Amino acid sequence: MLVLAIDTSTPAVTAGVVSLSAPSPNTESPDAVETLAVRVTVNPRAHAEVLTPHVLECLAEAGITPAELNAVVVGVGPGPYTGLRVGMATGAAFGDALGVPVYGVCSLDAIAAAVPTTQSLLVVTDARRREIYWARYAGGVRVEGPAVNSAGDVDPSPSTLIAGSASHVDFFDLPVDPAETPSPAGLVTVAAREILAGSVPAPLEPLYLRRPDAKTLAERGK
Repeated sequence: MLVLAIDTSTPAVTAGVVSLSAPSPNTESPDAVETLAVRVTVNPRAHAEVLTPHVLECLAEAGITPAELNAVVVGVGPGPYTGLRVGMATGAAFGDALGVPVYGVCSLDAIAAAVPTTQSLLVVTDARRREIYWARYAGGVRVEGPAVNSAGDVDPSPSTLIAGSASHVDFFDLPVDPAETPSPAGLVTVAAREILAGSVPAPLEPLYLRRPDAKTLAERGK
């Protein structure tokens, strides 16, 4: 199956085309996830400008047409309001135009999926306002979070490894895995079971975890 993967939950604007196949019958081998093309631009103000060109470049590099896509996977955060809105709207638009399902996945889960470990893993990304988005994983399964807190309020002790934003992992005295942002392969890995089963995806729901910075005039009055 050919899957378009999109994430705009971090300053990295990410798009990719991934090939997904189920394991052979009567085997315990994992699903095969192969990245055919990927584009990443690190610019928190460029989501709207570069995302669609990234998608089209990935399709061209992979040598496929949009009509050959079988599904779309979108990171739904946690992340800033504006960035998430761009990625989710773009993913939903491609899914609607092509008549293919669109699966939303937690972006922190996608980072964790790219870390080959059975250790207790802490994943952190930038939430601005001197805070972080974070979640904790054991054996590849999320056991805590996602949540938003100041770094000082997050207890690192249950974890033995950390991944995520390069400017925030250093707040914790833990060994660092190089996975910093959600990758196309990580996004698809999180949704692989649903995609291969042909499951009807749940509605896309952004994980803002807090209200947006922008306020209406009525809200400011209050």
